[in-house]
Amino acid sequence: MRGVRLSFSKLSGSGNDFILIDNRRGIIAAEDLPMLARSLCRRRFSVGADGLIAIEDAEKADFRWRFFNADGSTAEMCGNGGRCAARFAVEKGIAGRRLRFETAAGPIRAVVTERRVRLELIPPTDLRPEIDIPLPSGVRRGASVNTGVPHVVLPEKDLEDVDVKAVGQAIRHHALFSPAGTNVDFITRVGEAEIAVRTYERGVEDETMACGTGAVAGALAGACWWGLASPVTVLTRGGETLVIHFSRRGRQGFEEVFLEGDTLWVYDGHCMDDLF
Repeated sequence: MRGVRLSFSKLSGSGNDFILIDNRRGIIAAEDLPMLARSLCRRRFSVGADGLIAIEDAEKADFRWRFFNADGSTAEMCGNGGRCAARFAVEKGIAGRRLRFETAAGPIRAVVTERRVRLELIPPTDLRPEIDIPLPSGVRRGASVNTGVPHVVLPEKDLEDVDVKAVGQAIRHHALFSPAGTNVDFITRVGEAEIAVRTYERGVEDETMACGTGAVAGALAGACWWGLASPVTVLTRGGETLVIHFSRRGRQGFEEVFLEGDTLWVYDGHCMDDLF
C-alpha cells in the first residue's frame, strides 16, 4: 500500500457517509481492502466514514462493488451506500444515469437524476412481522426482515427515550440472530404514511445518522403493523428524508421495493502514506 497515491471521493446519503474509490484497474488488492476500510474510516484520525466502497469492473453489469463497514467487515448490501455508488459511477463516467451493479446481495438497479437517486432493491426475504426477543429488561416484540442485510424493527412511542446503543447492541449480538447478527431499527409513526427511525448498524457498532436498508425495513414493518401504504416517507436521525416505494404481495409479501433520496458529494481527495 505504501507509495500508492490513492484518490477517493467522499459522499453522503442522508447522513450516512462513505469513501468511494475507483478500483477498476486493481490498484488496491482485494486482501488489502478490509485494512484500508479500517484505516480510512477512523474518525478524527483519518478521513472518517461509515463505510468504504470499492468500484470494480463487472462482466454483466455496469460495475460491481465491494462494500466494507468501518470495522473492515463486509456487508451484502447498503441502501444509502448504493445510492452514493450509483451517483459516483455516473459522475465518473463509469455508467449512464440508468444503471445496474452487482452486490453480494444480488444485482441492483438505480436511476440517477442529478443529486437524487432511486434504487431498486432485491425483494425482501425472511419477513417475520412479529417476533419475540427475550432481553434482560424483558421480552420485546418487533419484526425481522432481510432487505439486503438483516434487520430487526422495534416500535417505539418516543424515539428520544430510546437507548439505541444499549438495546441495539444487545439485539445485534442476540442468539436468535447468530452468527451473522443483525441491524436494529427503532421506529415511530409520525403521519398517515410517515415514520421516524433511529438505527443501530452492525459493522459500525453504533447509531448512524441514517440507514437505507433500515428505512426500508421500517417502512415494511409499518405496512404490516399499521397498514401504511406506499410510498412511505422516512425521517432519519440526520434530519434527511427518504421515500420508500413498494408493492404488496399477499398479506406478508413485498416486491418492487425502491429506496429514493438525495445524495451529497462532499469532496474529492488523496490519501497519503501516513494513513497506511
